[in-house]
Amino acid sequence: MNVMNNQGRPPLSPQEGWISDGCQVLHFQPCRYDRWRQALEVTFGVVMPGGKPTLLKHRREVMRNEAIKLLAQKRRAGWQVCAPQRTPLPLRRA
Repeated sequence: MNVMNNQGRPPLSPQEGWISDGCQVLHFQPCRYDRWRQALEVTFGVVMPGGKPTLLKHRREVMRNEAIKLLAQKRRAGWQVCAPQRTPLPLRRA
């Protein structure tokens, strides 16, 4: 679940991670990657009251550099790394 490594930089290979602002949650999950390109599936959800599973709103596939930009933008806005909000679906094979 390492969204950032110890130096505050994204890991070299895509890794799963969750961030939240307390009301919303983003899940980053690697979906396609090889030596020349890396893609992650980013899932947006809403935190539900009473400990219910997160309500998933939408998901999209983005290239690694777009995922890094989105992560940096959300972290600047105060989003924090959080525990997994649900059991992720298995990786899809391309």
